[in-house]
Amino acid sequence: MSERTPEPRAIAPLRPGQHVVVIGAGPGGLTAAYLLAREGVDVTVLEADDTVGGISRTAEYNGYRFDIGGHRFFTKIEPVQALWDEVLGDEFISVPRLSRIYYDGKFFDYPLKAKNALTGLGIIQSIRCVLSYLKAHFWPNPVEDNLEQWVTNRFGRRLFEIFFKTYTEKVWGMACTEIRAEWAAQRIQNLSLGKAILSAASINRRSTKIKSLINEFRYPRLGPGQMWELTRDRVLEMGGRVLMKHKVTAIEVGPDGAVAVRAATPAGERTIRGDHFISTMPIRSLVRAVTPAVPAPVRAAAEGLRYRDFIAVALIIEQPELFPDNWIYIHSPGVKVGRIQNFGNWSKAMVAQPGMSCVGMEYFCFAGDGLWTSRDEDLIALARREIGELGLADPDKVVDGTVVRMPKAYPIYDAMYQEHLGVVRAHLDALPNLHLVGRNGLHKYNNQDHSMLTAMMAIENMRGAASHDIWAVNTDFDYHEEIRVDKRAAVAAGGR
Repeated sequence: MSERTPEPRAIAPLRPGQHVVVIGAGPGGLTAAYLLAREGVDVTVLEADDTVGGISRTAEYNGYRFDIGGHRFFTKIEPVQALWDEVLGDEFISVPRLSRIYYDGKFFDYPLKAKNALTGLGIIQSIRCVLSYLKAHFWPNPVEDNLEQWVTNRFGRRLFEIFFKTYTEKVWGMACTEIRAEWAAQRIQNLSLGKAILSAASINRRSTKIKSLINEFRYPRLGPGQMWELTRDRVLEMGGRVLMKHKVTAIEVGPDGAVAVRAATPAGERTIRGDHFISTMPIRSLVRAVTPAVPAPVRAAAEGLRYRDFIAVALIIEQPELFPDNWIYIHSPGVKVGRIQNFGNWSKAMVAQPGMSCVGMEYFCFAGDGLWTSRDEDLIALARREIGELGLADPDKVVDGTVVRMPKAYPIYDAMYQEHLGVVRAHLDALPNLHLVGRNGLHKYNNQDHSMLTAMMAIENMRGAASHDIWAVNTDFDYHEEIRVDKRAAVAAGGR
């Protein structure tokens, strides 16, 4: 299900000579800044960190580059593709896609061939999965409020418990019954193992078109951060400003909307006035920053929005060939790591020295918990031990490592998030010159292409050329209609 769409909001028009302040230098913020600067609009980007790209950044350590997760450059949104091409040009490379699931000491291709699935699970387990699917198919749960109900109705309880429950709860840190069904509808594309088994049994009558499972994808030669580093450079060349280590602490609001932001900088607090404000900062932080303070119910609703945090441990390993995958999903409950990236298999240019590998061990946590507060050396030791336990590398060959913590990486779709978001949205929508875009800006688990699209739509709305409901971007139900939306957004992107 998706949120009920409120009445269209009144949006202040963008007029010649006005100044636009963009909060956040991730995909949404920098897309907006680039498109505005290209048109000659006076634009200033404020970024709290010292690196652009948000969760789509590429970190660098001793010449090694690694992502905060993996970011494939694949989209059905034409103006987004056009913008990628415009900025990256020949820096795109073509990468074969290979990923697997690790479960019960075995590796399953993702997506799988039927033979691989049946051999890996064994004939008895496979038969049980088919019988479980049949039960769910003919006697489904009449309620689909949470992820467990949604997945079980489509794949059967046994496949849910094998391939969804453990991994999902590791990623989100909560029971599947606490995660809303719309997250599943938005993010889970028919699991290839289930598809293989059920297709082999000729009983799967549901659509098995999987939008995310492509055989090859494009990727910047130096990682996704290269896109946003180049975008930043273009914004600067066109006369815009990108101010790093400028953490927005207050958004001053007057009778007609937002008028200025205050930012904490290494040199002290700074006030920046503007006519329009595009925000990608987490909604909870945004509401805290609004001054005068929002009403207590709005503040309480914003405080109820939750986030999952993320730790990437990059291991430098003195082994040139480890495993062929771009990434592996770790479904085993015996280790804490949730996903593993092999960055040399994304791009050889990510690895600084021949004969070496750079592997990203990804851990999902909450800020302040045991993992988050662990010392870097302890996290590196944990990652080193677990990659050995999984048999993916010789732990004695690990020669170095580093840690990157990413707060608020994933907005959580818990039982109350829609209600909280509705309260906050009703208040913020009354500010005609404040435009929310991006993953955390909308509390939507967007991919970077959808975050970029929200920025494009926001600019069209500011021009008065359209009245896009930005909050509706990237639901499973809307995905195949995006070409229709894209044509309207193409003007903003200069699409071709």
